[in-house]
Amino acid sequence: MKPRILILALFLASQFIIAQNSLTFDKKFVQSEDKWVVFPMTKDSTYMFGFIYIDPVAGLTFDLEGDFKINSNGRFITSGNKKESSIKTRLQPNNTLIAFIPESKFSELNIPKTPEWLQAYKTNENSIERLYNWGYMYNGWNECEKALVYLEKAKNINQNYKGLNVELAFSYNCLKRYQDAILVLQKAIESNPTDSYTNKELIYAEVKSGQIDLAIKSFKRALEICKDETYNAENSFQILQAYFLQKDVINFEKWLSENHNLLYKNQTLPPIIEQMITLIKK
Repeated sequence: MKPRILILALFLASQFIIAQNSLTFDKKFVQSEDKWVVFPMTKDSTYMFGFIYIDPVAGLTFDLEGDFKINSNGRFITSGNKKESSIKTRLQPNNTLIAFIPESKFSELNIPKTPEWLQAYKTNENSIERLYNWGYMYNGWNECEKALVYLEKAKNINQNYKGLNVELAFSYNCLKRYQDAILVLQKAIESNPTDSYTNKELIYAEVKSGQIDLAIKSFKRALEICKDETYNAENSFQILQAYFLQKDVINFEKWLSENHNLLYKNQTLPPIIEQMITLIKK
């Protein structure tokens, strides 16, 4: 390659890198609420862009605005195709990484900071129903810290709202704030002592906070009063695993003996338990 051609090629490459640097593809869908975003470049050097928001029914949603390319000067050039209808896609959390559009590029794409239509989705956004639903949704995506923002706002409105304490506890357990989880779960159990999921979360929090004796009491109470047996084996396993992690062979073997039939009803647990039996004696 001749020197001049090489210099030109290097210059163009550097300009492309500069343009690329204005887009950092390091954001997940669940981090992109109320943001203009760009998806990774396609094979023809085109970027698809649009706005992500929360639909109260559909959840996290992408509203396609259009596409653009980046020229050698780093300018965003839209295709010019006029958006004739709204194309919305419900998003599910995955490993796709997207980029936020820098505000300095809004004018090049002819987009406002906030779409006018977004206001319709902001009605009653501070109602306890909306706050609870958004917290529930983010917990479902395992974005517990974000969920807690909404759930604690809901708690400030009505701490006795149906399901709220259990959802708060899920966030607290996820964030390893086990004592906070125990406090709200105790309130939840006072109002609905036979709910199997609430008891499951309480047993989990008690085990993880090192209060195994309390977890055993909660486990036995749940066995007696909860008609739903869905979590019985899982609850028992939490206690067995705690003894395993403590290398408490005596209590491990005792608990396994007492709960053998229950634990082995669950198809996924026996292989794990057999490994634990082998390892705890080493």
